[in-house]
Amino acid sequence: MAVSSKTTTNDKTWRLLEALGYQFRDPVWLDLALTHRSVSGARNNERLEFLGDSILNFVVADFLYQHFPAENEGRLSRLRARLVKQETLADVARDLQLGDYLKLGAGELKSGGFRRESILADTVEAVLGAIYRDCQDMHLCSGLVQAWFGERLSGVGRETVLKDSKSRLQEFLQGRRLGLPVYTVVSIQGEAHNQFFHVSCEVPGLAETTQGRGVSRRYAEQEAAAQALLQLGIRDSDD
Repeated sequence: MAVSSKTTTNDKTWRLLEALGYQFRDPVWLDLALTHRSVSGARNNERLEFLGDSILNFVVADFLYQHFPAENEGRLSRLRARLVKQETLADVARDLQLGDYLKLGAGELKSGGFRRESILADTVEAVLGAIYRDCQDMHLCSGLVQAWFGERLSGVGRETVLKDSKSRLQEFLQGRRLGLPVYTVVSIQGEAHNQFFHVSCEVPGLAETTQGRGVSRRYAEQEAAAQALLQLGIRDSDD
């Protein structure tokens, strides 16, 4: 069995665990998640990849459902596809430096398998599956996925899906000679480098304020505006 030279020392494992943000109770799960089928046809990460793929799709779908309440199924599906596609997962794997820890057979090792996007993407899913098998905690897995994806997840659709809801709302109100919406920061949670904003939006013609939440004030305002558009019965013409 050939193993990438970058993965030959156990003293580097703590770096991976630190990057993952998770300490395995049973290290066997992590070892299996990093074992490519080119090493062993019987003991490899393919089953964990299958499990992790399902978990990842659920976590991303749940996040999008909660953070884009004004969007329909078609838009949510496209956003999810963008987040779980191979290129995105490979980028996440590079952030975590998973390629440094992969166990590869001689052929894959010689051809640079630890840099191949398909292998890196599959490994992210396998590691997620391994973590779930180790902890049996979907909430913990969700938090890890959000940490791994970072701005890719928290910022997804900020421009393309919301389509600048604030501008659309303002144009709608001005076209009817109504007053402009008033945005108010309800609360700010978290440390300065990791804040989460809750914003309300008061709109002429709506009995109640709408709410928006996000990793920036601008994003929260956009979501509150999107909610207002929804309550006013305004939807995108497409989808």
